[in-house]
Amino acid sequence: MRFFSQAHLDARIAALATRQHGVIGLAQLVALGLEPRSVQQRAAVGRLHRIHCAVYSLVPRHLLSREGLYMAAVLACGPGAVLSHRSAAHLHELRRDASTKIDVTVPSRSHRRHEGIRLHRSLTLIPEDTTTVNGIPCTTVARTILDNAEVLNRRGLERMLDQAEILEIFDLWALQEQLQRNFSRRCARRLRRALDEHVAGATPTWSELEERFLALVRAAALPEPEVNVFIVLDDGEPAMRVDFVWRDRRLAVETDGHETHRTRLAFEQDRRRDQRLIVAGWRAVRITWRQLTRAPAQVKQTLRQLLAS
Repeated sequence: MRFFSQAHLDARIAALATRQHGVIGLAQLVALGLEPRSVQQRAAVGRLHRIHCAVYSLVPRHLLSREGLYMAAVLACGPGAVLSHRSAAHLHELRRDASTKIDVTVPSRSHRRHEGIRLHRSLTLIPEDTTTVNGIPCTTVARTILDNAEVLNRRGLERMLDQAEILEIFDLWALQEQLQRNFSRRCARRLRRALDEHVAGATPTWSELEERFLALVRAAALPEPEVNVFIVLDDGEPAMRVDFVWRDRRLAVETDGHETHRTRLAFEQDRRRDQRLIVAGWRAVRITWRQLTRAPAQVKQTLRQLLAS
């Protein structure tokens, strides 16, 4: 009888932990019927692994997925805690985050400290600001963007807005509502300025090389180009995506990274793209990483001359 009860309890623990990416809280274990002393005993013999205070996993920490670490951080911070800021942006696929610390927001003045967790306290966080992604409680897209305006620079915020538009989760009304409720926060002023001056989805760079080129264009006070847009040429061939375009100047600039343009196929395709643009009356220019990093002044001068002609 005891054997079957134990097996049933183990199955229930495993089922709940599986739904939570391999982690489970002490309160949940007790609710399932496991005594706190039994939890300690299981942890002592390796049947459970302590991740945070009162949070355990079925596997060692280094085997947990990123989602498992996220879930463990939320459980460790208590009721009402949600993933937020950089970590929530990563979960929403708005921005990659390789930080070893996990951002969690609690709707209170909690003074708890947890290793590996960057704790944020908010008195304006309401249930409507939270959602669940892949089973993990986190801030909504709008609240996540607002919070990140606190920790990102201007260009980082623009990229997040661009990504939200690409993923079709950009909601201007939801952002405006966040701004109204959080008007006194410094991040609200930063986000409002970005929304006023930047069109979401207008500059979706795909690489560090493209980011460097766009930064150079802005530093030189040159006209803003269209970024990663398609050009349709009347030549019977498919439309082509070009990194940077000034349509009124019929100027197309491609940023050539060695990793993506070093193969024979890429070399041939690049030459054909240039030929098509030139025949159609465009000027096709290629800028390399080495030119951007070693001779930025030369690149600026070249662009000025091209845009002036």
